[in-house]
Amino acid sequence: MSEWAPKRFWTSADTQATEQGFGIVLDGRPVRTPAKALLNVPSRAVAVKIAAEFEAQKDRIDPRTMPFTRTANAAIDKVAVQHADVADMLADYGDSDLLCYRADAPEDLVARQAEVWDPLLDWAGQALNARLATRVGVMHAPQDPGAVSELRRRVHALDAFELAAFHDLVAISGSLVIGFAAKASVKPIEDLWTASRIDEIWQQEQWGEDEEAAEMAEHKKAAFLHANEFLRLLNEHSSV
Repeated sequence: MSEWAPKRFWTSADTQATEQGFGIVLDGRPVRTPAKALLNVPSRAVAVKIAAEFEAQKDRIDPRTMPFTRTANAAIDKVAVQHADVADMLADYGDSDLLCYRADAPEDLVARQAEVWDPLLDWAGQALNARLATRVGVMHAPQDPGAVSELRRRVHALDAFELAAFHDLVAISGSLVIGFAAKASVKPIEDLWTASRIDEIWQQEQWGEDEEAAEMAEHKKAAFLHANEFLRLLNEHSSV
């Protein structure tokens, strides 16, 4: 027996300017989130993506094919109502950032981590005023409180929609610095994804690819790239 899925009930999906930004309408009726709030987003570009997801649905609705809708719903129903908690959770990555924990061997891995991760930490020190220190091994060692505080301030300054996308960039990569680097378009997003996978890529080179792990990595990559696109399109506020 196939799983139950709601049927498509609309003929057309479109965007509509609202006082809060841009909404999505199905046959002229505004779309609401699962918590019954109006689905309004601050960017027309994001609204167009959401409307396209609704338009692309066939007889049955498949939420798995609607990432922009899911992220917008999460921003409105979850992040907006617990903004401080979500921001604190992500800001905590600043004290345990992936880029700071280095291997002591083999030389190839040590060199690869330094080559890719050091420039990102240098950028954070200059652009974010948050110099994080490296350490060898995986045991936690606290970072400079001033740097952690500055990163926390920057995370809390993000609005609910930014924070919803930023959450996936940071949680998937394990790095607050990578999240901010993606937001600032410091490097191509594919390069930042690879930077977050240095250890896994090295292990794969030594021992071969694990099919299940590779499939999981592809799912994570898709979510990472989507989060970056959502964040990028939030900056497109054009009403035309």
